[in-house]
Amino acid sequence: MDAGEFLPEQRDDLEALRRASDGCRGCGLYEHATQTVFGAGDAHAAVMLVGEQPGDREDIEGEPFVGPAGALLDHALAEAGLDRSGLYVTNAVKHFKWERRGKVRLHKKPGAREVAACKPWLLAEVDAVRPEIVVCLGATAAQALLGAEFRVTRQRGQIMSGPRRTPTMTTVHPSSVLRARDESARQSQLDEFVQDLRVVVDFRAGEDRHPQ
Repeated sequence: MDAGEFLPEQRDDLEALRRASDGCRGCGLYEHATQTVFGAGDAHAAVMLVGEQPGDREDIEGEPFVGPAGALLDHALAEAGLDRSGLYVTNAVKHFKWERRGKVRLHKKPGAREVAACKPWLLAEVDAVRPEIVVCLGATAAQALLGAEFRVTRQRGQIMSGPRRTPTMTTVHPSSVLRARDESARQSQLDEFVQDLRVVVDFRAGEDRHPQ
């Protein structure tokens, strides 16, 4: 089973997709999540950002990237010259996968089956938004859209042909910057993250229109 059977007939309407996603039972993650966390932002955005999955705050609030990683993303986008209000932001997996440590719910990486089960929602979002470029934040999003062989360490910052032949670029997930060993490493990784996002700005300005 996957999410495909839960998609509505009107698949080019984000609101219809969002309403239908509330009842998704395409994998078992819904059983322990508070709610489905669908994408949010400009329905006709030129830039679509795709993360891994909602975190604890996102699961509670029902919006993507509203926790600490979201705050860092907002900062990096501003530094790169991108306004989040004009973007569409979503995740490869729509339910929070976690494990309990005392009173804390800790993020647990979704498995390949869970990513594959949720992929129909992600492809439907790409079809509905029809962005000029998709930005994958981290390996899970990149492998969902570009294949299991994709490696962020080798191919980050490169514009490739993604789903529906949409230009697609991958960078790190902002949470990886937050996990840096010290402030110096964190600043270095943040600078690299911002530089990757500037590739998107250059692409939209017409400086690089040739996906690999």
